[in-house]
Amino acid sequence: MSMNGAEALLKTMIDAGVEVCFANPGTSEMQLVAAIDKIPGMRPILGLFEGVVTGAADGYGRMADKPAATLLHLGSGYSNGMANLHNAKRAFSPIVNIIGEHAVDHIPLDAPLTSDIEGHASLHTDWVRTSQSAVQMAKDGAEAVAASYAGRIANLIVPANYAWTESEGAVAPIEPAAWPKVSDEDLAAAAKALKEGEQCCLFLGGRALREEGIVLAKRIEQATGAKVICEVFPARIQRGRGRPTVDRLPYLGEFAADVLKDFKHMVVLGTKAPVSFFAYPEKPSVLTPADCQIQDLGSAQDDQIDALQRLVALLEAPELELVEDLALPAIPSKEELFTAEAVGAVIANYLPENAIVSDEANTSGIFSYGMYEGAAKHDWLTLTGGAIGQGLPVAVGAAVACPDRKVINLQADGAAMYTNQALWTMAREQLDVVTVIYNNSSYAILNLELMRVGVENPGERAKSMLDLSNPNLDWVKIAEGQGVKASRATNVEEFEAQFKAALAESGPRLIEVIL
Repeated sequence: MSMNGAEALLKTMIDAGVEVCFANPGTSEMQLVAAIDKIPGMRPILGLFEGVVTGAADGYGRMADKPAATLLHLGSGYSNGMANLHNAKRAFSPIVNIIGEHAVDHIPLDAPLTSDIEGHASLHTDWVRTSQSAVQMAKDGAEAVAASYAGRIANLIVPANYAWTESEGAVAPIEPAAWPKVSDEDLAAAAKALKEGEQCCLFLGGRALREEGIVLAKRIEQATGAKVICEVFPARIQRGRGRPTVDRLPYLGEFAADVLKDFKHMVVLGTKAPVSFFAYPEKPSVLTPADCQIQDLGSAQDDQIDALQRLVALLEAPELELVEDLALPAIPSKEELFTAEAVGAVIANYLPENAIVSDEANTSGIFSYGMYEGAAKHDWLTLTGGAIGQGLPVAVGAAVACPDRKVINLQADGAAMYTNQALWTMAREQLDVVTVIYNNSSYAILNLELMRVGVENPGERAKSMLDLSNPNLDWVKIAEGQGVKASRATNVEEFEAQFKAALAESGPRLIEVIL
């Protein structure tokens, strides 16, 4: 069967295992749209904003451990998705972005949508390529998929004329490179530091926070006394009953520095040594003590599980003792104050087995995270890069990757407005996602930050820039207007009943909690 460049590219990616394309295409991508219709094996999912498309690809990659494709319209379409690609880069999510480009002979005419696509695309990754022919498109696609498996974003730019030109057909998939293993020398140095005992911290991120990695790390803790702590914003951490718990470093720099103040050694695996999220007047940005020796064992793109297995063997760490399940939090009564912590207590008690939590609760979730240690087994996905607007799209991608698992999206109201179009995609695809909107009518985290940077007695104009009232957001109407069944809770009793009802149904549901 003869194929044009678009069809050969698509067939190559399907053969390489890419099954989903999150898309917001335009005119320059129409040959790729037609190819999806002609070549079986790729599920197209439309997002009404590119930030939804890229965030969904991030959530899919975190849960599927393989890439989805995105289809983006020229440089402006890519730029609209950049914030969630920033988060995806920090999560080391595998993604292949297919970015349309004008036909080669049209580019010099400087039509309105002409831009430096390679310049835009290089901001998030070192894998950027513009196809140079219809024949080359399929080869480029195979290399892009293979590159993405290393936890990279691969950006393939496709000129329209090569997409419609006849090609030589699909090419065979390329075997992805194995995750690099840490050196014996680094492993020996880490083992030496860990033997220092309680003055050492094993600081984890990346794939080390899957259940297997956590068990290995806790065996090391049990054998050496070194404290296991995880990064502030893990891409994916597996938690819940029957799994060992790992302390998460606090977001606020002062609290984090206090947690770390006594450590003389820190072994870092799957992440970087912790620093403050922002700079503050007269406060340190480096959170470890000045005399703490940092041992970088392996990055997020190294084989962290292998490193932990070898450390366990080197330290002769025994099997982990029986994990004691933590108690669930008590659900407050209807008469008690309706707080974010009350909402968290309800969700923790009713969380389904093997659920996936997409957490962008922000301020509303700061004090609730620990409540879920005693909940049913679940995966927890966080705001890795700090660019808000991630929670709803990541929930979309997670639900597509794991259709047999319930997804719970814990969502701050201000952040939700960045990508609320994800609700429409949830309804269109009938994704099994329960979104809980924490409506405090404020960018509450910024009210806190205003104080922390030393601004005293802010005036009404300053405070108005952090206020989401006047007019108030009506999330029931926003959700229903996009096809998602929605309700509103103003006390614990109402929320408990609505959350239980949402869990009993399949498909998207939104609950707005008024705090």
